[in-house]
Amino acid sequence: MRLVVAFALVAAVTATTTGALTFREARTGVLQQSQDTVIERLRTQVTRLAPALVLPTGRDELRRFAAEVADAEPSGAWRVLVAYRGLEATSIADDPFEELTPALREAVGSRSATVFQRVNRADHTALVVGMSVAFTSSLSSSWPLSGLQVFLTVPQTTEQAYVDALVTAVERAAVPALALAVLLALLAARGVLRPVRALRHATRSIAEGRLDTRLAVDGSDELAELSHTFNETAAALEESVAELRGMEARARRFAADVSHELRTPLAAMSAVTDVLDEDAAGLDPDTATAVRLISEETVKLARLVDDLMEISRFDAGAAVLHLDEIDLAESLRRTLAARGWTDTVEARLPEPDALRGRVDPRRLDVVVANLVGNALRHGARPVRLSLHEGESQVEGRVESQGEGQGEGSGTGRRAVIEVLDSGPGIPDGVLPHVFERFYKSDAARSRTEGSGLGLAITEENVRMHGGTVRAANRPEGGAVFTVELPLRRDESALNEPTRDASTPDEPLREERA
Repeated sequence: MRLVVAFALVAAVTATTTGALTFREARTGVLQQSQDTVIERLRTQVTRLAPALVLPTGRDELRRFAAEVADAEPSGAWRVLVAYRGLEATSIADDPFEELTPALREAVGSRSATVFQRVNRADHTALVVGMSVAFTSSLSSSWPLSGLQVFLTVPQTTEQAYVDALVTAVERAAVPALALAVLLALLAARGVLRPVRALRHATRSIAEGRLDTRLAVDGSDELAELSHTFNETAAALEESVAELRGMEARARRFAADVSHELRTPLAAMSAVTDVLDEDAAGLDPDTATAVRLISEETVKLARLVDDLMEISRFDAGAAVLHLDEIDLAESLRRTLAARGWTDTVEARLPEPDALRGRVDPRRLDVVVANLVGNALRHGARPVRLSLHEGESQVEGRVESQGEGQGEGSGTGRRAVIEVLDSGPGIPDGVLPHVFERFYKSDAARSRTEGSGLGLAITEENVRMHGGTVRAANRPEGGAVFTVELPLRRDESALNEPTRDASTPDEPLREERA
C-alpha cells in the first residue's frame, strides 16, 4: 500500500507540474500570437487610413475613421475608439468602451509605442490596444505626434476556448497517468513483496518446527542475497537443533538407563538395611549409627531413583492419566492419613461428596503429598491444607499452567487446593525457580532431605490434568502453593499418553520382575 501511494503521489505531482508548465507555455503562445496578429493588423489599417484624415478634424470625421478601422476585421469583433484633442468617437454609436483603463490611456498619451492590456470583465476577457498616430515628411526624419489616438478592443473568446481546451486536455491526461502509476506500483510491489511474503511464510514455518524449510534463490539482488542468507541460517539452525535433540535424547536415555539399572541393587540394599535396622539395637553405638546412616541414605537414593524414573516418563511422553471420578476431599484425607499427617496438618475440606472431579487418584496423591511434605520440611507449622470450588488469586505469584490438555484452564468449574505454611516464606529471588528441577534455594547447602524433583513432578502432574499450580508468599507470612484443577465429567481425551511435540518419541525401559 505504501508503494502504491508513493507511486500515485509521484505521478500526481509529476502530472500536475508537467500540465501546469505545458498549460503556461501553450497559453502564452496562444495569447502572444493573437496579440501580435491584432497589433499588426491595426498598424496596417491605421497606416493605410490615416493619410486621408485631414487634421484638425471634427467628431464626424473621427467616427468615420473609427468605423473604417473597425472594418478591417470582417467578423465585426473589433470595437474602435478614436480620440483627438478632447474629441472622442467610437465605431459603434454610444459605445461606453468600458475596457479602456486610465492606465492604458495615460501610457498611450506619454509614449509613441503601441501598448496593449488584457482586461477581465465579468463575462469575458478582452485585449485592448492603444497607439498614437505620428506623421513625418520628406523634409524631416522625426515623427511628431499628431494628437490622434486610436484604441481597439477585441474579445478573446477564441483564445479562451483554446485555453479551456488545454485545461481539459491536462485534466484528462492526469487520470490515465495516475492509473498507469498505480499499475506500475502494483507490478513493482508484487515483484518486491513476493519474496518478502515467501520469507515470511518460511520464517513462520521455521517457528512451527519445520526446520527443513528453504527459499528459492532467484537473481542476484538484495532480496536474493537475503534469501540465501536465510537458507544458510536455517541450515545451521537445523543442524544445531538436531544436535541438541540428539544430546537431549541421549541424556534422557542415560537418566532412564541409570535409574533402571540402579533399582535392582537398591532393592537388595534396602532389604539388607531393613535387616540391619532390626539388629541395630544389639550393635555397638558406632556400628549402629553407621547402619542407621546407611539405611537413611539408601531410602533417599531409592526415592531419587523413583523420581528420576517418573521425570523420564514425562520427558519421553510416556506418562498416562488413569482418570476416575472421585470425591476429592476424601482423596486428600487418605493422602494425609497414609503419611501420618492427620494430626500434623490442619485440613479444611468440604463434606463428603460435596466436590467430585474426574482425576487420576495416584497423581493427585503425589501432588498433595509433595506440596504438604515441602511445607513441612521447608516451612513452619501450622501447615494448612484446604479444598474448595472456585478460583484463588494470589499476588506476586509464580504460575505453571497446563498446555494443550483439554479445555482452557481459565474457564469452567475448578477445584482449588491450597497448601499454606507459617514459615518465613520463599525469597523473591527463589520464587521464579521453585518448580525447576534440582533447584536449591540455599547454594551453600549441598544436601536436602528431598530429591529436588518433587515440585517439578507436581508441576508435570498438574499440567497433565490441564490445571495450574502457583507459588506465592502470603502477606501475613509464609508460603502458599495453589493448585487449580478443572472439574470435568467426561475427559476421555486425557486418557491418551501425553506427548512432547518438540522431541521425538523414544522407548522407555521399565522395571523387569
